[in-house]
Amino acid sequence: MGDKKVLIITYYWPPAGGPGVQRWLKFVEYLPDFGIKPIVYHPKNPNYPITDNSLLDELPTDLTTIKTPIKEPYGLAKLISRKHTKTISSGLIPDKKKQTFLEKIMLFVRGNFFIPDARKNWVRPSVDFLSDYIATHNIETIITTGPPHSLHLIGLKLKEKLSVNWLADFRDPWTTIGYHKSLKLLKSSKLKHEKLELDVLNNADRILVTSNHTKNEFQSKTKTPISVITNGYDTNSIMINEKDKAFTISHIGSLLSNRNPKILWEVFSELITENEVFKQNFRLNLVGVVSDVIINSIKFYGLEDYTKLVGYVSHNEAIRYQKKSQLLLLIEIDSEDTKAIIPGKLFEYMISETPILAIGPRDSDVEQIITSTNSGSYFRYTDKSELKKQVLYYFEAYLEGNLKSNPIGLQKYSRKALTKTLSELLM
Repeated sequence: MGDKKVLIITYYWPPAGGPGVQRWLKFVEYLPDFGIKPIVYHPKNPNYPITDNSLLDELPTDLTTIKTPIKEPYGLAKLISRKHTKTISSGLIPDKKKQTFLEKIMLFVRGNFFIPDARKNWVRPSVDFLSDYIATHNIETIITTGPPHSLHLIGLKLKEKLSVNWLADFRDPWTTIGYHKSLKLLKSSKLKHEKLELDVLNNADRILVTSNHTKNEFQSKTKTPISVITNGYDTNSIMINEKDKAFTISHIGSLLSNRNPKILWEVFSELITENEVFKQNFRLNLVGVVSDVIINSIKFYGLEDYTKLVGYVSHNEAIRYQKKSQLLLLIEIDSEDTKAIIPGKLFEYMISETPILAIGPRDSDVEQIITSTNSGSYFRYTDKSELKKQVLYYFEAYLEGNLKSNPIGLQKYSRKALTKTLSELLM
């Protein structure tokens, strides 16, 4: 008997950059170790807001991939406004108070004419193509991963048509994710999203989620079995000669308008004013896409001269920044909706031998992971004095030459261990 074949239906695939691609790239790498042969279906000509060609080198050489063309509205929208299109397709929804008339129209159209999202036109051709492929290649199990959640509609229709075993993987929630409220949804559109979400939850054979909060949310909506398989870390061979000489604090990844930790900028600003040694050593790296709202806040708090806007870098380069920094920032929006969000970078942060300084909502999954693994410290947006004390504590440890993290219990978050858990659900 050969390996069991599993078809993975994804939108994000190398050379797509960003965290969305990492989860299944790593599952695909390790599934053959557990007797499972993955076949990946992805679009032929997608509109990726960011690309990282270095990820192409991580693709298994014997991997079977299949692809079909996709028609996306962003090409047409670019004729109207390239800048606004790139912003919105990247998930950088402009600050509500500062949205231009054109941005408001684009968000309204995106929210109400493209349900569940702008990739909806790929559903029907994909179902037609994959129906034949699945029958011809005797595939019994399919996995859809979203966002974009329109990919779950491909799974829904294939399930109806072929009765395949179907796992729906939610890397993020659907109707409760923060940006959903920014899409200017009409009541009828909101109801349509909720109906589609329920159709997927109730018809999949199993739901995969990345956090306990999402599991709890979905359990209140469906009786379908739900498994939590978080994102994780992979071993890497990236070496650095030494840490930065300066007291470098780095944030890796996008910093969106509503993820603006003014409390932290205030703490840095006060320490620069009060402590000459801190002022001489402090540096802030923002690695990734940064919104204008954040940049303006940095200027407002007098941090401009201490801040380096690095911009988007390759995954390998991002790991170098993690390892060279003295502290790593993890910032989440202070909202009920974000308690379920566990950024993929958290797990890479945890193995970087660099302590994490995190700010987010009370009782989030991120807080539980950081606390249980002893990989850093976590604060709420009301904890200014405690946050300031902690930054000063880290700074003093840096001056003494003994600032490092001492994490525990990380092994269960390794990509290989997580793939083993997935493989057990597939057998």
